Amino acid sequence: MKFAVKAWSNGRARVGTLQLGSIEIETPSLLLSTQKGLPHFISPDLLSSLPSPNSRLLQFSPLHFLDGISPKTISKIGGINQMLGLHDHEFVAIARDSLQCLPSHDGSNKFGPSFETPCGRRLIKPVEYMEIISSMKPSIWVTLADEVPAWVSDKRNASSVDRTVKWLDECIALRQVGEVFGAVVGGSNEQLRQHCAKEVAIRDVSGYWIGGFGLGESMDERPTLLNDNLPKEKPRLTSGLDLPEEVLQGVATGIDLFDSKYIHHITVGGFALTFPLDGIESKISTFQPGDIGSEQVKINLRATVYRKDTTPLVDGCSCYTCKNHTKAYINHLLNVHEMLAQTLLELHNTQHYLGFFHLIRESIKAGKFERFCQRFIADRRDLLVSAAHAGVSQSPLPKQEADYMTLL
Repeated sequence: MKFAVKAWSNGRARVGTLQLGSIEIETPSLLLSTQKGLPHFISPDLLSSLPSPNSRLLQFSPLHFLDGISPKTISKIGGINQMLGLHDHEFVAIARDSLQCLPSHDGSNKFGPSFETPCGRRLIKPVEYMEIISSMKPSIWVTLADEVPAWVSDKRNASSVDRTVKWLDECIALRQVGEVFGAVVGGSNEQLRQHCAKEVAIRDVSGYWIGGFGLGESMDERPTLLNDNLPKEKPRLTSGLDLPEEVLQGVATGIDLFDSKYIHHITVGGFALTFPLDGIESKISTFQPGDIGSEQVKINLRATVYRKDTTPLVDGCSCYTCKNHTKAYINHLLNVHEMLAQTLLELHNTQHYLGFFHLIRESIKAGKFERFCQRFIADRRDLLVSAAHAGVSQSPLPKQEADYMTLL
């Protein structure tokens, strides 16, 4: 693995290049969320329709495989790439998965962290975890972490840091494959996060995973917690920052890679992303309350207004869905509960969100990242508020956006 920073904006936001195996991508970038190594609704043959190379970096949780094929069998096959037949993709292994493998802080102890997994609550010891990692052979893997919610005591926070550093040493001692990203935790305690970051930085790791987010901390306190003063020459990855506003927060503090479930939540809800991708100087068009089912940020394809709409999801979009199908067809698929609806929506939403990350990188290169953030957040906030007051969303907002609305 090779990583180099190419441009800076506003002190910490940065554009870099990450060479990993057969691919070279620009950062900040998105890791595509998967279930057992494959996107939730996109079949392997359609992955090639997504823009390359930034769509070729996939995240998975090794804990998804606890109830299935054994590590020894996966090792004999040749690892996760060989097993899934995705030879031109690279995989990043993170134990935490915000959909199925959630950290369970009250079940963790000095032997290992506890997770809610598809096969029940499990205590995962470093030896067991490294056996799975060695069999999967991911390009990057994150060490085990004792993640705790924002409301725990400082004493519990301190123990989580001690355990995470201890498990880091145990995982490094057992490593056989891939690049190691050391976990940095500390809950909502800034001093403990700084201490954990210093401990991880002196160890033999290729990058850093900033953990413990999306577990009850406020958006206002998050920038301070993300500012861990880690060495600048290595890449940083985080989980739990899903909304576009949260991604921008992470980029502003120097995060390079994002493990996000936002696309999944939007897709399952029947929404399609529509915010403009025509340059950092563009302004979202004025919201019209008469646009039922539309917020100019995303559209609700379940709305009846789309039953006879023969236009693509977004005019000019080059994704497979927009080039081949209409709003009316996807509205029909949703109404008859056809899974093809989620497949087509995930294809569009993935390409659209990758386009959002492209805009972020271009704004950093142009030295206009702060201006881009201010305009994007202000416009999106105004449109979400206007849409909520007009009652245009005829199905509930995805949970993250519903939570975000409470802060406005």
